[in-house]
Amino acid sequence: MKIGCHISVGKGLEQAARRAVELGAESFQVFTKNPRGLKPKKLDKEDAAKGVAVMREHDLTLVCHTPYITNLSTPKQDLQEVTIRSILEDLNIAEAYGAVGAVVHCGKHVGEGEAYGIRRMIETLDLILEQYDGPVKLLLENTAGQGSELGLSIDSLMEIRAALRYPEKVGFCFDTCHSFAAGQWNLETFDQLVEQMKASGYLQHLVAIHFNDSKAPFASQKDRHEKIGKGEIGSEALAKFLRSEVFAHLPVILETPVEDEQEYADEMVYLHQLRQAGQPD
Repeated sequence: MKIGCHISVGKGLEQAARRAVELGAESFQVFTKNPRGLKPKKLDKEDAAKGVAVMREHDLTLVCHTPYITNLSTPKQDLQEVTIRSILEDLNIAEAYGAVGAVVHCGKHVGEGEAYGIRRMIETLDLILEQYDGPVKLLLENTAGQGSELGLSIDSLMEIRAALRYPEKVGFCFDTCHSFAAGQWNLETFDQLVEQMKASGYLQHLVAIHFNDSKAPFASQKDRHEKIGKGEIGSEALAKFLRSEVFAHLPVILETPVEDEQEYADEMVYLHQLRQAGQPD
């Protein structure tokens, strides 16, 4: 298991990778571009190569994240076209960065209904994936269920993946806060969650975990991240992910609220303590 955190890439990938090392991260996540927009970003190939070299030197695993504003289910033709271009760019940036995947939020049906939203999402994903043949997987992230968000449950995510023309190009990123807020798991149902992941086939396509506590209560359908042990999920429940052998091969990345990235250093130490507390002497 590679415990890490989200890091700013504003000064380039090389600096982000070095920052990850300074903080004690074993994995890290960066945005491919401004998280609040779809404006194209010019790739600095020299910086990308230097960043990849630092990652190899320190055995760092990188996950990229596409902009929040992306909506795979938009009913507007012009926005769908912009979304397709944007995510193709994200995948190419992630590839240059040596990332294992590029996380994308599931679609929002924006009042058109769940059935329409899922159909549109599948259509958009197919149009993206037919144009990308690189090694980076597009990682669908489960949602909390705010507004008209799709992709709350493991079963719905697996159904979306199965309906794609290129399912082999798609994996998953599991967010602990989103799933808790969607009413999918808590301390008492962790084992059932793992069994569902195994039985559905989801687990074999899981590439990364976003590790967050939740400010909002169970089944609230509100996406509000909190520091580990300070929220409604609690350390006891979250530690089960850290101690479970089925997740031991994955990058586990903090997206908890911080004023400064330095705060992640202490939080990652805490995660290692939680994990080791469940190991035999």
